[in-house]
Amino acid sequence: MTKQLIIATSNDLVRIAPVRIVYISSDGNYSMLVQADGETRMLSFQLGQIEKMIASQLGSEGNIFIRIGKSLIINRSYIYYINMPKQKLVLSDVATFNHTVTASREALKQLKELLEKEAK
Repeated sequence: MTKQLIIATSNDLVRIAPVRIVYISSDGNYSMLVQADGETRMLSFQLGQIEKMIASQLGSEGNIFIRIGKSLIINRSYIYYINMPKQKLVLSDVATFNHTVTASREALKQLKELLEKEAK
């Protein structure tokens, strides 16, 4: 069975397959989880805490996620388009959803270089 990411607080619990997560963005002391089906969830954790949860719960399966700059964790499976001058990153499955997020030029440059290196 595929591992599930479980994010629990004193009031609620989210249990989700990693492939269903498109990205998680920072919102101050909170984070916004955006799912492939368009649902969003506000989480009462900072991105650093979520990064640790991914590493401890998913192990090597957590490698599908990449931290981009200070404000984003993205699912590398959905990287569709990178435009560094416009600081634009499009995450899409090319069929059902298309999310555009912004990131610093430096963060996008590092992401682009990583993907190019993996392609070789």
